[in-house]
Amino acid sequence: MDSEIKSLRIDRSAETHSGGSKWATRWILIGIALFVLLGGGATVYKQMNSALEVTTARAQAQQTAGGSNQAVILNATGYIIAAHKIQVAAKVVGKVAWIGVEKGDRVKEGQIIVRLEDDEYKAQLQQATGQLMNLQARLDELQNGSRPEEIAAAKANVEQGKADQENARITLARTRQLQSEGVMSKSSLDDAVARYDSAVARVNSLQKNYELVHIGPRKEQIDAVKGQIEQAKGVVAFMQTQLNNTIIRAPVTGTILERVVERGEFVTTSFVGDRGAKGFVVSLADLNDLRVELDISQNDFNKLGSRQNGVITVDAYPDKKWEGRIDEISPEANRQKATVQVKVKVLNPDEFLRPEMNASVAFLSDEKAQTSAAPAKAGKPVVFIPPSTVRNDHVFIVVGEKVVDRAIKTSGNTQQGLRVEDGLIGGEDLVVDPPAELKDGMKVQRKK
Repeated sequence: MDSEIKSLRIDRSAETHSGGSKWATRWILIGIALFVLLGGGATVYKQMNSALEVTTARAQAQQTAGGSNQAVILNATGYIIAAHKIQVAAKVVGKVAWIGVEKGDRVKEGQIIVRLEDDEYKAQLQQATGQLMNLQARLDELQNGSRPEEIAAAKANVEQGKADQENARITLARTRQLQSEGVMSKSSLDDAVARYDSAVARVNSLQKNYELVHIGPRKEQIDAVKGQIEQAKGVVAFMQTQLNNTIIRAPVTGTILERVVERGEFVTTSFVGDRGAKGFVVSLADLNDLRVELDISQNDFNKLGSRQNGVITVDAYPDKKWEGRIDEISPEANRQKATVQVKVKVLNPDEFLRPEMNASVAFLSDEKAQTSAAPAKAGKPVVFIPPSTVRNDHVFIVVGEKVVDRAIKTSGNTQQGLRVEDGLIGGEDLVVDPPAELKDGMKVQRKK
């Protein structure tokens, strides 16, 4: 009995050992949690205080007004164009027999540039000339009248006719006498009368013919032949013009911009397609008469006058400048683009300018810019940046050790870079190829 009761007692030593084990486990878990928290905080702190390495590029500012002391009131971009581009066409159809110019050649007004085959036109001219000569000879014949020999022959015919008439009269008288004496019959007398009447009629006819030969042709006959001659002269002149038109000459002094035909190709007077006959042979323009074609926003159009001066620059030669003046303003606006087309005449063109070049015009105010301690606000310069610095129309400007997110407005890519119309003033250091994780205010470090 005592032994069984002892077996039912609670073992206090086992309970004390188990409680110590649980507390130890708790302390271990707490230690691990603290380690994780401290490690994560250190990582975050390190990330917050570490600088992201970036490559930078500087925004380049270009004052388009150059050394002018006039304020820039508007900057605009467009293209160089020839004021008068001419497509030289043929006035007759035919094959090209010879072409004497190449693209880029300078030609003078009246210089032969193309010859067409002319055999058919020469033959037509020869035929028309022969017809004219025939009519001219006919007119000369009529105007000169009858020759003396013709008049003499007509007069001789009249005299012969009169002699025959006299002979017929004598025969009639004799026959009438004999018939009255009963020697000849009545029919013989009738024959003699008929012969006499015939002789009289013949003399009258020969007399009239002699008078016509002596007088000459009628005025109406001469006038009719003269009309035919004028008509023939017109045909000859037309054929001569057609022959002359087989020689194509430069209509103005200028430069060949395009050559579209080769020897043996067919030229026509109308357009039939790229693979068929050509409608023109070359295009040329006077490169000393150039314009800059601009599309000015309707919001800025009121800043310009009809003869506004400006300074012209081109992307190909950013260090060169040309003087310009508004020469033409479109009488109507473009509804779709909300712009008005303006053309600026280049006042001092040279060999550096080419049609279709990108060009910028800085329009100058009519008043001089102030030079006092508080100068007047000049037009903002044109800013160019590398396209690789732009992300969704935003750039990151490096200011000290941090970046500033800035929205910009661009107007197109040029050889100098992306043109910025708003958002930058030039001289800013921009992040090249900004990483996706780069945010406004983040700390950065420039790569060495």
